[in-house]
Amino acid sequence: MPDLPGTLAYSIPGWGEHRADEPLPLASVGKLLLLATMARGFNTGDLDPDEPLRLLDEDYASGSGVLLNLSARTWTLSDLARLTAAISDNTATNALLRRVGLDRVATDATTAGLHHTRILDRIREPRLPEHPPMFAIGTARELSAFTELIATNREWGPLLLEWMAGCADRSMIPASIPHDPEDSTVREVPLSATWVANKTGTDVGTRADVGVVRGTRQVCYAVVAQCAPGREFEMVVAMRELGVAVGRLAQDSREKSASGKPAHSSTMRD
Repeated sequence: MPDLPGTLAYSIPGWGEHRADEPLPLASVGKLLLLATMARGFNTGDLDPDEPLRLLDEDYASGSGVLLNLSARTWTLSDLARLTAAISDNTATNALLRRVGLDRVATDATTAGLHHTRILDRIREPRLPEHPPMFAIGTARELSAFTELIATNREWGPLLLEWMAGCADRSMIPASIPHDPEDSTVREVPLSATWVANKTGTDVGTRADVGVVRGTRQVCYAVVAQCAPGREFEMVVAMRELGVAVGRLAQDSREKSASGKPAHSSTMRD
């Protein structure tokens, strides 16, 4: 892979990693932490998926999503979670964060083993100097481990995986993986085809994608790119090269080596 105009961090267990412990802005990938809190709450009964939540003026945010342009002001928690997962709706995200609170999301993240990966603030458009510097921050290693937790958890994991399978953005890692982007039914390995569940993040100078790919085996991945404004597409092209590796690994029936060492060690420069 050629030199890149920024930092490309990734963790693909069973294949390789690069700058996997470097905290980077996550953009909307950070919403995965909020979605995990919602899925946990629905599973335990602490949160009611049918609970109506009225949108407040302070919830509305521009950028990704459709609620800003819709007339309805009241949605269920389940509706808002699905909108957050499928189209990364910023207004839905803010409403859910207001409902459950940043502290609860942070506590759940710590319980899941995340120490450097956090939501720092609500979605703000624009983000001003007096606000926290970014929505969310995290590392590729923690995020890949988190996706493995989601994929193996038998309580709240299946619901969150279903939401991720409905993600409409397949422009980064999954762009290089042959799959049906409309298949939101959770599939179990082994599969003759390839199935994808993911969450992406897009902001000026940031592209991020984390997900679960299932074929003859399961592969979890996290890729985070940071670059100067205007160079984002070059980073996306590099991400798609990693997607080729992820897709091949998901269709590789061979077991990992007894040593557990990855099949690839990166020499990427950036």
